[in-house]
Amino acid sequence: MRLLIVEDERKTGEYLKQGLTEAGFVVDVCHSGDEGLNLATHQPYDLLVLDIMLPGMNGYALLEALRKRGDTTPVLLLSARDLVEDRVKGLELGADDYLVKPFSFSELLARVRTLLRRGRTLDSAEIQVADMHIDFLKRRVTRAGQRIDLTAKEFALLELLVRRKSEVLPRSLIASQVWDMNFDSDTNVVEVAIRRLRSKIDDPSELKLIRTVRGMGYVLEDPQSS
Repeated sequence: MRLLIVEDERKTGEYLKQGLTEAGFVVDVCHSGDEGLNLATHQPYDLLVLDIMLPGMNGYALLEALRKRGDTTPVLLLSARDLVEDRVKGLELGADDYLVKPFSFSELLARVRTLLRRGRTLDSAEIQVADMHIDFLKRRVTRAGQRIDLTAKEFALLELLVRRKSEVLPRSLIASQVWDMNFDSDTNVVEVAIRRLRSKIDDPSELKLIRTVRGMGYVLEDPQSS
C-alpha cells in the first residue's frame, strides 16, 4: 500500500517514512501543502497523513480541496493543537482521524492500519453469504428469504463480520469497532452480543455462519464455499 506524508518538519517526515516503510508500506514524503495537493492529485494513494501547519496551503485547505474534487482517500490529520474546535474543523472538512503531536509511532501505526482496514470494507451496498442477504442501505437482513430483525448494535456487529468475511476478528477489535471502547478482559459484552446474534442468524438454520476460533476471536464464513 502507498502512503503520502505531508509534513513540513523534515526530521519528523523522515522519521515517519522510515517507520512506515519498515512496517511494509511504500511511502512518499513532501513538505508543503501545494506539493502535497499535486502529488495526491496525480498519484493514487491508499492513505494520506497531513500536518495542519504547512507552508503555503495548510492541511485544512489541502483536505478541503481534495474532498471538493471527490477524492475519498482516507486522511489522518496531525497537529500540535489539541483544542476541540480544531478537531471538529478537521473532521467536518472530511478527515477520517486526528492525532495530536507529540504522539508515539506505535499509536500512529495503529491508526493508519485501522483506517486502511476501514477503507477496504466500504464497498458493496448489498452482500450475500450463503442463504443470508444483507442490504446495508435499507438495513435489512434476510436468511432463506425470512426477514431477521436486529438491534442497531447487532446490525453493526453483523456488518463488521460480513465485510471482514473469512477473517478471524479478535474481541478487542470488535469492541473498538462496534462499541468504540477499549477491550476489558472483565467485560463479556462481545460474547453476549455474539450469542444474541447467533440466536437470530444461525440457530434457526442447519448451516452455521458464525464460528468461534478458540483463543483468537470470531469469524463469519460460508462453510459450503470452503
